Amino acid sequence: MSLNASSADLPPLPTRHDPEEERMTNAQSLPVARAVGASASQSADVQRSAEVLKVSTRSRPSAVAGAIAGVIRESGMAEVQSIGAGATNQAIKAVAIARSYLHEEGIDIVCVPAFIDVAIDEEERTAIRLLIERR
Repeated sequence: MSLNASSADLPPLPTRHDPEEERMTNAQSLPVARAVGASASQSADVQRSAEVLKVSTRSRPSAVAGAIAGVIRESGMAEVQSIGAGATNQAIKAVAIARSYLHEEGIDIVCVPAFIDVAIDEEERTAIRLLIERR
């Protein structure tokens, strides 16, 4: 799966053909519905200010962690989205690894989890959103 990190410091990630990941990647052009319990304006603010990284079961936690760390260094905030237990497990491990990467530079981060609805192939799916920001 390709991650949408804009940091030039990160090497390109290998891609594998996975239909579920492809559908998730194609959903990027569709608007993400607001987090459960959040107002529409709160959701819009997060969407504008956070780089969105999409994680799958096959994502390497260390690669995702590098992307998270790069985005945090660049903008101070990142958003990680995952669908399913396996993808969420990889995402959580990546946040823990990114925290150790950034700790070496004196940067501490916090992670705020939430449920969001995403449109994939014109179908609503519930995803986990991890909003990661500097402490």
